[in-house]
Amino acid sequence: MSRRRLFVYIGIVVSGAFALLGGVVFIVGIFAELIGRTEPQAGVSLSVQFALTGLCLSAAMFALFFGLVAALIARQARERGAGYGAAYRLIESMRFREAVPVLERMVRAGNTSSEVLMMLTSAYGYSGQFGKAQSTADRAVQIHPDDARSYITLATGYRLQGAYDEAASALKLALERDPEQAVVWAELGFVQRFAGRADEAVQSFERAARDPLPPMYSVRVNFHLTQAYQAQGDAERAVRCAARMMAARDGLAVWQASLPALAGTTYGTALRYEVNDIDRALADAESGSVR
Repeated sequence: MSRRRLFVYIGIVVSGAFALLGGVVFIVGIFAELIGRTEPQAGVSLSVQFALTGLCLSAAMFALFFGLVAALIARQARERGAGYGAAYRLIESMRFREAVPVLERMVRAGNTSSEVLMMLTSAYGYSGQFGKAQSTADRAVQIHPDDARSYITLATGYRLQGAYDEAASALKLALERDPEQAVVWAELGFVQRFAGRADEAVQSFERAARDPLPPMYSVRVNFHLTQAYQAQGDAERAVRCAARMMAARDGLAVWQASLPALAGTTYGTALRYEVNDIDRALADAESGSVR
């Protein structure tokens, strides 16, 4: 995050806090006036002045708050540029080939933010253009070396090519810059497992499970933890993870929807086997609960 944007965020928080403080001062002043005055007096009482001061403070701070929010939104709109919304919707709906020219136009227009380069890397990779995906990911790291998202982008390029050890190394670099991203810990566990580093994968999954995860990640993470704890003979933890896996079972549909785009790739084949295993585990757990 740039220093200017950090100052804007701080300004939003501070102005919001002072706006609330002004509101409290106004309410206290009015309350004091209603309770304390017994006879009509000439002029404006001290409590009314206190209340009006609070009201003015609150109004000024609310104006500053909304001004900073508007400036932040305008800045983000300029950074993302035209076409961002269309590209995001295409990526979200798995229409990667259609997203490529939209994102390429954005990059040619000068938008080389880490977010745009991440989407372009995914669009190239999922449409089978692995060379372009790798060069775009490398470019993201060169332009934004301190941004964790650049290394996530790099890991995406490696993962789509089946280079799991390299993907794991890139994700570790991302976590060095932002270690509190539970989803990235989950992704690290996935690629470590595909690379055959099962013990390291379990450690990453355990770290990911310490924080709330979206259903699409929770279902996979808790499936693997359930399997690991069962193998260790730890029934109590296995049951807890199985319950969390069941609670997040709807998240598996996201991975199932991505499989056609990955058909014919090493990663797609590995993911298909895993998704099928999770689907069977969910079916067995549901039938067992019915019985």
